[in-house]
Amino acid sequence: MDFNYLSWIIFLPAVGAILIAFLPGLSGRVIKWIAAVFTFVSLALSIYLFTIFDRAAEVIQFEEKLSWIPAINAHYHLGVDGLSLPLVILMALLGFLVVLISWKINLRSREYFAWLLLLETSILGVFCSLDLLLFFLFWEIEVIPMYFLISIWGTGRKEYSAIKYVVYTLFGSAMMLAGILSLYFTTGSLNMVEIAQGGLAMVQSVMPAAAIFLFLLIGFAVKLPVFPLHTWLPDAHTDAPTAVSVVLAGALLKMGGYGMLRICVGIFPAVAREYAFILVILAVVNVLYGAAVTLRQTDLKRLIAYSSISHMGYVLLGIFALGQVSMVGASLQMFSHGIITGLLFAMAGLVMHNAGERDLRKLGGLARQMPIIAVVFSVAGLGALGLPTTSGFAAEFLVFVGSFTSTTVAGIQIYTILGVLGIVITAGYILWMLQRVFYGQVLEQFKKARDADILERVYMFIFVAVIMLVGIYPAILTDIIKMGVMPIVRLLGG
Repeated sequence: MDFNYLSWIIFLPAVGAILIAFLPGLSGRVIKWIAAVFTFVSLALSIYLFTIFDRAAEVIQFEEKLSWIPAINAHYHLGVDGLSLPLVILMALLGFLVVLISWKINLRSREYFAWLLLLETSILGVFCSLDLLLFFLFWEIEVIPMYFLISIWGTGRKEYSAIKYVVYTLFGSAMMLAGILSLYFTTGSLNMVEIAQGGLAMVQSVMPAAAIFLFLLIGFAVKLPVFPLHTWLPDAHTDAPTAVSVVLAGALLKMGGYGMLRICVGIFPAVAREYAFILVILAVVNVLYGAAVTLRQTDLKRLIAYSSISHMGYVLLGIFALGQVSMVGASLQMFSHGIITGLLFAMAGLVMHNAGERDLRKLGGLARQMPIIAVVFSVAGLGALGLPTTSGFAAEFLVFVGSFTSTTVAGIQIYTILGVLGIVITAGYILWMLQRVFYGQVLEQFKKARDADILERVYMFIFVAVIMLVGIYPAILTDIIKMGVMPIVRLLGG
């Protein structure tokens, strides 16, 4: 490949961040335009890759490989397949949209947009890396911008939430590094594809594969997050600025699910089968616990944050049902949840800023003042509860059908049915939230609240278009995702 598409997609935002940080005399408006241009070009390149991606091939495509640290056989190794390409597009899209969402940020805008663009580069790097050391490096870079974005531009207990996020992330990273080092010591390779294809004979003889699997799994479980490693998420979401909440829910959590699919199941298929039963139970706990706690929330952002815990339980269920359909559903759910919850947080931010309130007990009657926000918020909410023609329905339907028909876990039909109950609870809290915020008597203090302006309508309609496109024609993604899942299914013996 003459043109290194993936390197350009990953590092264009970082170049924008460097220009913003170091070019002297830039006005706030110029800073925002630089951020918008660099993220848009990265998005355009990712969409172009999507159009030229070979949908009939199960191999890694657009591969780039250079020797990086010869002494340990580490490479700058990038590539995408059906698992990673949808997530690259998701992050590139969110990276552009959060610049638009942040257009009214004027507090230390130079630093804000520089950190935001660096965050995009780090997440894109995770989804494209095929070398374990490079993967870990991108994984760690993300912690720095996220800490500053929450602690400086957040609200409430922002310093506490930022530190809590860092502590949990570093704990997970320590586990993951232990797993990566153990894998390297026992195989002599850092190449994900090579290790997955070569089997684990050396691992079995030198160190138990289950131990390495669990090290890696804990690292990914913190990020997903899996109960009981989830408690950082509501605080980080609630106190982060709106755009950062969008990235956090939209793409950051997906790093955990992607790592489980690509590394835990892709490299350790036999161990994944052995522990699938426990992880399916944890998935159901995630779904029901997250949904039940969401019902008790009175803070608008905190409610959406806890709903993310519940919905990421579907991802965990789909992955460790270990069936082809369920894993395709889990991958689609990661994309769908990223778009839907990203829109929910964007809409929550608009309600918060335009009405000056996010306590559900103090809100009401906003539909007359904010008709467009009310409609788009409702679309996002209906997508979250899985209404047909939205991406949420397509993803959850595949997860449940795939899990119910899986033969890997004994009694999985019961756990799938319990997981379906999460949709019923989701309908309850989503409809209650919409009713509480937008309907009922118009409160005096909100009579001057304004609706979305032109820029806000642009980004919210982009979100809605993607939700409806994937919901009406899910094959646009599932055909690609299936090509990424098939090699893992074969390793599982399916």
